[in-house]
Amino acid sequence: MADSAAADDLEDFRRDARAWLENSCPPEMRTPMRSEKDICWGGRKFTFASDAQKQWLEVMAGRGWTVPDWPAEYGGGGLSPAETKVLRQEMAALGCRVPLQSFGISMLGPALLKYGTEEQKQEHLPKIVRGEIRWCQGYSEPNAGSDLASLATSAEDKGDHYLVNGQKVWTSYADEADWIFCLTRTDASQKQGGITFLLFDMESQGVSTRPIRLISGASPFCETFFDDVKVPKDQVLGEVNDGWSVAKYLLGHEREMISGMGGRSQGPSLSDFALGKLGADEQGRLDDPVLRARIAMHEVRSHAFAAMSERFMDQLKAGKIHPAQPSMMKYYGTELNKDRHELLMAAGGSDALEWESEGSGEGKAARAWLRTKANSIEGGTSEIQLNIIAKRILELPEG
Repeated sequence: MADSAAADDLEDFRRDARAWLENSCPPEMRTPMRSEKDICWGGRKFTFASDAQKQWLEVMAGRGWTVPDWPAEYGGGGLSPAETKVLRQEMAALGCRVPLQSFGISMLGPALLKYGTEEQKQEHLPKIVRGEIRWCQGYSEPNAGSDLASLATSAEDKGDHYLVNGQKVWTSYADEADWIFCLTRTDASQKQGGITFLLFDMESQGVSTRPIRLISGASPFCETFFDDVKVPKDQVLGEVNDGWSVAKYLLGHEREMISGMGGRSQGPSLSDFALGKLGADEQGRLDDPVLRARIAMHEVRSHAFAAMSERFMDQLKAGKIHPAQPSMMKYYGTELNKDRHELLMAAGGSDALEWESEGSGEGKAARAWLRTKANSIEGGTSEIQLNIIAKRILELPEG
């Protein structure tokens, strides 16, 4: 009887959520995103692409549904895992765009919920939910990439504050961010044990950024420099010299976020796109049997990944996930996303190589294809993920 009542309650929630979404989501926010410009990142520097985008963020944040499964006392929706899944299903069915994307939601927020003081949670989580502050991640350094624990950015104890000096690299959107979550060295005599996790404002005196131009022509990554940056001691997340524990926990959520690229797509399906470019045979199938087979295999893998992702999220919410599973998800999602863009380029032919015209959206396909090459580096290289999978999941011997 209890299970039946719970199922009835969930169906009531589904009906109410669907009705609210139908009434509240602006029509413009029910169309596929055309480019990254349609993503709402929030933050002090963010400019809304339209009134509809701003309205959608405000109404969803008002219900806490930008982060529906966060506790209501911190601005979240307070929904159960089952209700959160239903909400996302109904949003997908109506074509509703995600109202807000941010590293605060996908990475820092979970770490704050686990390691933050009550004051830190009350200060930062509601602002993340409302999209008021945009965060960036200060992890990698010029000489501390795959071996991140060898980082050298220092935080010197000055009594009531730390004095931070050093450099980070590949800091995604640092030039657009308001605050940074940053790994710093507070004890040079240790490696993992001498790292402290700090939070501070990017407008602090001594912080500067410089975009890194990629082969795609865009600059999502930056170099970030710290020159005698004062950080109050109450902005330490977790314990002093135990920032590596926070960092590892956050990395799991970052890899989960990156893996999601394998299941996301904008615009028409691969099959429809290829048909539009290459035409159909007498049976109505794509008139290129080799490409048709490649696309079919990709779609099979996409469906399998979607099923695996749903199971992964259920396990994550239940606290039953294997510590190495995020690496598995990140690796497969990365390869799937790269494969999708390879197929888009193959279907587009020589036209897909065009770089600057208005007709190609200033080389949208080619630039996006090139951008995917970074997927296998960011958030932990594919080689590192495969090593983790081999060691922690397959239990293969080291050699």
